[in-house]
Amino acid sequence: MLISQKRLAVVLILSLLWSSGYLKAQTTADTIDEYMQYCYENDLFNGSVLVAESGSVIYKQGFGLADMEWEIRNTPATRFRLGSITKQFTSMLIMQLVEHGELDVRDPLTMHLPWYREDTGSQVTIHQLLTHTSGIPSYTSLPNFTEDISRNPYEVKEFIQKYCSGDLEFEPGSQFRYNNSGYFILGAVIEEITGQTYEQVLREKIFGPVGMKHSGYDHHATILPRRAEGYEWNLGEHKNATFLNMSLPYAAGALYSTVEDLYLWDRALYGNRLLGEQYQDMLFSPHIQRANNYYGYAWFIDHIPLADSQDSVKVIEHGGSINGFNTLLSRVVTDEHLIVLLNNTSGTTLGNFRDQIVNILYDKPYQLPKIPVHLMIGDVLAEHGVDAAIERYNEVKDSTSGKYLFNEYFLNTLGYQLMNANRLEDAIKILQLNAEEYPNSANVYDSLGEAYMKYGEKDKAVEYYARSLQINPQNANAVRMLQRIQEMR
Repeated sequence: MLISQKRLAVVLILSLLWSSGYLKAQTTADTIDEYMQYCYENDLFNGSVLVAESGSVIYKQGFGLADMEWEIRNTPATRFRLGSITKQFTSMLIMQLVEHGELDVRDPLTMHLPWYREDTGSQVTIHQLLTHTSGIPSYTSLPNFTEDISRNPYEVKEFIQKYCSGDLEFEPGSQFRYNNSGYFILGAVIEEITGQTYEQVLREKIFGPVGMKHSGYDHHATILPRRAEGYEWNLGEHKNATFLNMSLPYAAGALYSTVEDLYLWDRALYGNRLLGEQYQDMLFSPHIQRANNYYGYAWFIDHIPLADSQDSVKVIEHGGSINGFNTLLSRVVTDEHLIVLLNNTSGTTLGNFRDQIVNILYDKPYQLPKIPVHLMIGDVLAEHGVDAAIERYNEVKDSTSGKYLFNEYFLNTLGYQLMNANRLEDAIKILQLNAEEYPNSANVYDSLGEAYMKYGEKDKAVEYYARSLQINPQNANAVRMLQRIQEMR
């Protein structure tokens, strides 16, 4: 059978495209788009996505609104707050200083910040700050951080001396405990050595050389084009995120960027444009072993198993969470793939999305995400009340659809949203449900004790704080609250 010249040309073009991998890339991008559309349509994601395969961008898209009040849509050029993705830029600046002989990771903290308290600072090294093993308390864990501290501006030295200089929680180097104070302090070390602000050094040493023109230190007062606003899901609707003064996240979490700029950052990390190979290897070395992965210098190092396979791929990544935003930058270094997820409605499960996109990249089966149950019953609660929400919860729990994701954290979140709205009776009902569902959780009873305390039923509060302590004798909050109740009587 003869083939016309026109048809033959089409066949040849398709063959060339197929052999080059172009058609596969298009199919992969379509599948990723279908997956992310599902996430967006079910209120699981609102933001921007970029996926690169073997170093080349195959998919980038925005979903939902960057500004819900003005109905401005997210795009790949939208600028998002990064949260703790900031830390990898801080660690890069530190290692550049190491490469130039201006510090050593074995140096004690007080060698570079002589005004830091000597008794603890002399015991803590730069390496321990980088790996969250310093023992210095994290300022974001202070019980009054959100209410009393987070809205106020501070100078770097003043903030460190006031909130990042507490007594050591454990012997430096003896354990891993994620710590924002450590990276705040590292920002001060950078400023002390360079004589410049952290922001200036970033522009000069990273953003300029890499060409990251749409990234920077986020200041609330600055008019920033294409800035995404941050939102929180609360009792069935989105609300503006709680204000945070951006002098506080600082070198631990104050940067903004776009998915496109973070792609440029990823590509720069494969060469030696910013740092010599010896020192760059130190960034990605597994310095600390954790339960399920390792930690380098501001990078988690893990292997993600592929579906229906004994194979896995190496991933070097870090996520971030800051009021109204959560983010994830995952570098699948096995094959130079990249997944960037920037979300401006906070609290979503980006790690699950990353796992499924990895499966799509490797032509493996993937699963659509389950919907956290508090999103569904939050809608019911907003429209029909708490009793209807609990009834609906029990209905979907007993169903076999498998559409919803159940976790004590979700009900706890809903309980706290009700407490913050001063709907204490409703909060107690939701937290009682959580205690029935997860009777072996110390945190569940601690939360229920707090709700009863606010409601004015001190005997009930004592009962549940005591039950929390039975499960977890190390629960310092329960001990503190029981002492406070005793003093009030």
